[in-house]
Amino acid sequence: MRAKKFFTVLLLSLIAIAFLFPFYMMIVMGTYYSEDLFKQLPILPSGYLLENLQTIMSASFLRNYWNSFYVAVLFTLVTVGVASITGFAFAKYEFKGKNALYGFILLTMMIPGHLGLIAYVMEMKWFHLNNTHAPLILAGLNNAFGVFFMTQFIRSSVPTEVIESARIDGCSEPAILTRIVIPFLMPAISTLGLISFLGSWNGYLLPLVTINKPELYTLPLGIANLSTVFRTNYSASILGLTLGTLPLIILFLFGSKTLVRGLTGGAVKG
Repeated sequence: MRAKKFFTVLLLSLIAIAFLFPFYMMIVMGTYYSEDLFKQLPILPSGYLLENLQTIMSASFLRNYWNSFYVAVLFTLVTVGVASITGFAFAKYEFKGKNALYGFILLTMMIPGHLGLIAYVMEMKWFHLNNTHAPLILAGLNNAFGVFFMTQFIRSSVPTEVIESARIDGCSEPAILTRIVIPFLMPAISTLGLISFLGSWNGYLLPLVTINKPELYTLPLGIANLSTVFRTNYSASILGLTLGTLPLIILFLFGSKTLVRGLTGGAVKG
């Protein structure tokens, strides 16, 4: 039994090392001079960290970091808020055209989002919202996966009897959502919020086509623009990617249990 446990721990440790090794390589490569990366496989850290750090800081890295952070937070709030309200309506209300509308939303999940990108950019231009962060935030209004996820979670995890009891006691519909339904949804909200934050933080194409002012760049755009016409600074870019990954690692460290619970909670009738 002990031997089996030992080999299990050993196997899991090797798997963990294999998954963590690329991140370790990112950290190490960020300490090298860019051209030295092609001379040998960098296993041990070098002494060019401060110069690379100075390079990314001189390129408004902190401003890009802040832009990405507050855009991702607002995008997540919009996505979770709209998905929760819409999912509650689809799961617990009956109205004409409900099934057709829900089917249409599911159908949009099968269409690549890039197909509607041109139309979305033109719409934002018509509203004079290009070269602002509004298009990046308002994109959370049409998250079909979020609506589907919340609808399924509410159907399986929020008892209809509790909602009916609240109505009999005179509770208004907004109060039912905020005081009764939302507490049931905390695992789903945490899960969808984490996924939404991750998607917004890593988003590159939408900021690329809607923003051309350097002071509005998000982190992916800022890192991409570290290179110049004459030289591509791979080490500084990798260091920027490493620093940009840290918030995501922290989120997963603190939210991994909630993420798993949210993904599996809607699958069990409770």
